[in-house]
Amino acid sequence: MLDDMYSASRPYRIITVCTGNICRSPMAELMLREAFDAAGLADVVVVDSAGTTSYEVGRPIDPRAARKLSAHRIISESHVARVWRTDWFQDRDLILALDVDHYGWLQQAASQPADLEKIRMLRSFDPAAAGRNTLELGIDDPWYGGHRDFDATWDLIHAAIPGIVEFVRAAVAGKQDDSQQVRSTS
Repeated sequence: MLDDMYSASRPYRIITVCTGNICRSPMAELMLREAFDAAGLADVVVVDSAGTTSYEVGRPIDPRAARKLSAHRIISESHVARVWRTDWFQDRDLILALDVDHYGWLQQAASQPADLEKIRMLRSFDPAAAGRNTLELGIDDPWYGGHRDFDATWDLIHAAIPGIVEFVRAAVAGKQDDSQQVRSTS
């Protein structure tokens, strides 16, 4: 049984971040939810998304992103774009930037050293991207392109998902181990 740190009352929280929250970050959010469900972690992991700008706030997911997700039986109709709030640094455990500009923006917005430790490039979890410079880990905005660009976005996100799932599984297990050690010494 997982400890109270990551349970229904305090799940492990992940947020994916892009520019407008209508293409990349909602795709990553929904793909991760599906992956955590398949991994049996849906009860202890919560994933959401946001944008660094308010350009698209209140709008649905881009139809091309919805089409790509739908082709993989992932429902996206309930997505509504929203903008990042700085108080989310405190209650998110992992903050995944989809491109280098989001990564830099999040680093500048972070007010605590602990906040900086939570920020990662999503593609840093892709084994094929291991050892690459952060500047090489971005996922270009597919909004400016066509269906092929959304296919490429899917592929890049998909390649990182197993690494994210394993990272979170280890984090949750580590918290469980820490909790059991604390409980055994009290």
